[in-house]
Amino acid sequence: MTDETDDALDAETETPATDEPPILDGREATDENRHRRAIFDLSVEVVIAVGRARPKIKDLLHLRRDSLLTLDSKVDDPVDIMVGKRVIARGQLQELDDAPGQLGVRLTEIVDMAEPF
Repeated sequence: MTDETDDALDAETETPATDEPPILDGREATDENRHRRAIFDLSVEVVIAVGRARPKIKDLLHLRRDSLLTLDSKVDDPVDIMVGKRVIARGQLQELDDAPGQLGVRLTEIVDMAEPF
């Protein structure tokens, strides 16, 4: 074989780079499966619940700037990581080393998604 033939074979066997997520179950990449996989490109809002408070309405009406609302959690307590109203994980708040003042959450527990909503 010549170098040109080798180059042509290499070009035929290379897989093109795409931004599509991998097919996880080994099915063919049909149009139907591509549409199903489109969900991977959707953004979701993730909420980190640090704590909760249950003040009376009269106490809420008295809140002013610099008022302190006491939460039911401590500084080192785990936080809930939520999508919608469902807790999907838990973690610890952590200040990022490379961005002082910026918070992140280190995951410590992933909730079993097989549990019923």
